[in-house]
Amino acid sequence: MLGLQSKQNPIQNPHTISTAHMGPLRKLRRVIENCCTSGGPATMSPIGVRLSVQDRYVTIDNGILQLTLSKPDGIVTGVQYNGVDNLMEVLNKEDNRGYWDLVWSEPGSNGIFDVIKGTDFRIIAEDDNRVEVSFTRMWDPSLKGTLVPLNIDKRFIVLRGSSGFYTYAIYEHLEGWPDFDIAETRVAFKLRKDKFQYMALADNRQRIMPMPDDRLPGRGQQLAYPEAVLLTNPINPELRDEVDDKYQYSIENKDNKVHGWVSFDPPIGFWQITPSNEFRTGGPVKQNLTSHVGPTTLAIFFSAHYSGADLVPKFRGGEYWKKVFGPVFMYLNSSWIFTDPQLLWEDAKIQMQIEVDSWPYNFPLSEDYPTIEQRGSVTGRLLIRDRHADDDYIYADSAYVGLALPGDTGSWQRECKGYQFWTRADAFGNFTISNVRTGDYNLYAWVPGFIGDYKFDATISITSGCFIDLGDIVYAPPRDGPTLWEIGIPDRSAAEFYVPDPNPNYVNRLYINHPDKFRQYGLWERYAELYPDGDLVYTVGESDYTKDWFFAQVTRKSDDQTSYIPTTWQIRFKLDTVYQNGSYKLRIAIASATYSELQVRFNNLNINPPHFSTGLIGRDNSIARHGIHGLYRLYSIDVKSVWLVEGENTIFLTQSRSTSPFQGIMYDYLRLEGPSGSDANERI
Repeated sequence: MLGLQSKQNPIQNPHTISTAHMGPLRKLRRVIENCCTSGGPATMSPIGVRLSVQDRYVTIDNGILQLTLSKPDGIVTGVQYNGVDNLMEVLNKEDNRGYWDLVWSEPGSNGIFDVIKGTDFRIIAEDDNRVEVSFTRMWDPSLKGTLVPLNIDKRFIVLRGSSGFYTYAIYEHLEGWPDFDIAETRVAFKLRKDKFQYMALADNRQRIMPMPDDRLPGRGQQLAYPEAVLLTNPINPELRDEVDDKYQYSIENKDNKVHGWVSFDPPIGFWQITPSNEFRTGGPVKQNLTSHVGPTTLAIFFSAHYSGADLVPKFRGGEYWKKVFGPVFMYLNSSWIFTDPQLLWEDAKIQMQIEVDSWPYNFPLSEDYPTIEQRGSVTGRLLIRDRHADDDYIYADSAYVGLALPGDTGSWQRECKGYQFWTRADAFGNFTISNVRTGDYNLYAWVPGFIGDYKFDATISITSGCFIDLGDIVYAPPRDGPTLWEIGIPDRSAAEFYVPDPNPNYVNRLYINHPDKFRQYGLWERYAELYPDGDLVYTVGESDYTKDWFFAQVTRKSDDQTSYIPTTWQIRFKLDTVYQNGSYKLRIAIASATYSELQVRFNNLNINPPHFSTGLIGRDNSIARHGIHGLYRLYSIDVKSVWLVEGENTIFLTQSRSTSPFQGIMYDYLRLEGPSGSDANERI
């Protein structure tokens, strides 16, 4: 265990793990231990959990770590571990170390940043095995306009033999209270910059990071927006001329389970583990921040990043609302010797899997957090019916299947008030969604390789202990006729298209020769360099979308370099025959849009109005924030046969909004379908 003070004791600890999962995990952990040249496994603390309540502080000690919280604020002011008196940034004020926060506003007003400070302290549980404490802040009408109209209960839990601590919170808006919006809420931890300088987010996303001072004038130069800084004179000279930007370290919810920091002296890891996505919003591919320069680690529960206002909960008409966020686990591990940070990362991944397999936990004592016995499950098999792809049903291999609040087809990606429960179907379309909180849901799905969204046609009511078998359900993707041609892969991402190398003056070396090269800064500027004399032209049957279709349709600078102008892309294709009595269909799936308008014209660039327009769409900001997708949009355009000609045809795609370099569209997939009765062999 690298001398890791990390092992959970299944006897002393009410947080128990199934033996089926613990066997291989413990074996792997022993392999990691053997990588150490000295030292050995940590001795399990023989003492129980001890709580000390003083005038201004609450301290919880389990013999492995000591957690200090301000009273009654409930701010993490100190974490003592492995001989270090405080892992939190001691140079910061106490209320700027470890805290819950949110950004809220009254309708039509600017956002207010609020570090949530409790006004009352309670002991929920105190014995040798567990301490759970609560810090509450209650709202009343006298606080209107000064505090978000929510009752907030922040809780912290320390278990016997556990190398870490848990935190969760319950937010409640009572009926009749004022209207408000809440743009973001999260837990933030700011660690000591003199120790934590190595960050890890994934097996292939970890590195030595800049110091926070490197982002200040004199050491860093701000680029096109405040988050992006060119390191001109960093403290670590090896980082000179790199770009630092916190959005380069975003992760999709489905992959955002463990991330954190490593100290080399002494070797310590500080990890944020999120065992479930049920309390996050926007579905499995919603992107959120993780860890970044600070050193800072975040547990973000909802935000408008990569979505805009669509994922900002708006409370109107005095509606009642309550939601539990978390628990999340702050996990600590260590080695008795200087060691490769990869070993601490591997151990953190093992602990992450233990936490995931333990969900839902059996130890939080809030009545608003249901146990496994109080939850239900849904199972079934999803099949696909697309007669132009196969005469038989197709297994929905690797489909995303989930439960979210009732709504329209595809509404789950904008849903931001309730809970969501997602899984991946197996190769045969079989799925099981377990541990679902009671309530009414719709079942939604989408399948990589097929356009559109599926919604089950009945509301599903989950009750305690229920097991609902839906049997075979069938998704018929949008389809009117045979495919004449297609561009891209329908997977809600632009990653398959051409992503250029970055300008060598604006490089993050982590992403050189990396599958996520789209995370490099300034790629939007490469478009005009690649197409200096005209916009992109794609010829069906000759062009290769992996090389010839730029990943984002962005603006370009005007000739005098003082403004930005729209861009128009062309798709050229041949038709041997145009069926005058049939209807063609153009499907355009968009992976992201930012203050954009897509205008589509057929064989006539000057026709006005265009044959089709989306109108103004999107606030995803994925281009500026290095995301390869935002919110998914699908447009199905009826193409009149009189718009087409036998022989050479051209579709003009104009992104007409152009006031900044960050406006643009990322395409997911484009397909032209012929009339239903046309010959499928006409495919180009």
